[in-house]
Amino acid sequence: MSQSRAAGAGAAEDAGSTDRAAAPARPRRRQARGEARIAQLLKAAANVFCTTGYTAASTNAIAREAGVSPGTLYQFFPNKEAIAVELGDHLLTRWRETYGAAFLADHLELPLDRMLDATLDPLIEFNCANPAFTVLMHGPEIPGMPAKEHDAVHVTMLSRVETILAGYLADKQPAEVARIATMIFNIFKSGLDVIMEHEGDEREAYIRELKTVLHRYLEPMIPGDTAHGPHSRHTP
Repeated sequence: MSQSRAAGAGAAEDAGSTDRAAAPARPRRRQARGEARIAQLLKAAANVFCTTGYTAASTNAIAREAGVSPGTLYQFFPNKEAIAVELGDHLLTRWRETYGAAFLADHLELPLDRMLDATLDPLIEFNCANPAFTVLMHGPEIPGMPAKEHDAVHVTMLSRVETILAGYLADKQPAEVARIATMIFNIFKSGLDVIMEHEGDEREAYIRELKTVLHRYLEPMIPGDTAHGPHSRHTP
């Protein structure tokens, strides 16, 4: 083989090696585009579910909301049910992260009014920002098991409410704390329904009303030496 042919072969081999080395980047780009498209479709589905309800929603409506063709949608989801399951799983994961941030041990150090702010604000903000969460977590026609998983999350949340209240209601027996926690939990859920029916200043007003209700319910039960926080009685 001549030197020129050898050089040409070597160059071709080097070019091939370069191409092979660069090859993995292309699937990563395709994957990133796919993830962006899925996020786009899930956002569109959330809007459609909130507008029409799950039962009346269709893949055509979701595709139209996303600004893509039905064929593009079917590249990622075979049907409406698959979209609902994916969206429900995504929202449940974010909900767990939200209530994890809401029920922190540090909140036990706060006065009652500040504890209510720190605990309720993340929960209210999540639900107002994700109204599709309520749609997908209720109703027997929703596919998958989001309602059961949601109920399991609620059991965990109720347990955390009891833990926080136990620090404030030091003079109450565990059974009474459990009853109070159940009342607080259900008052919050009812208040949240009202809050989500409004927007802007009216929504903010109802948030304040909910906190006022909870504060006035709890404050008379709190011993005087814990008025500034559960651990204030231990402060010199």
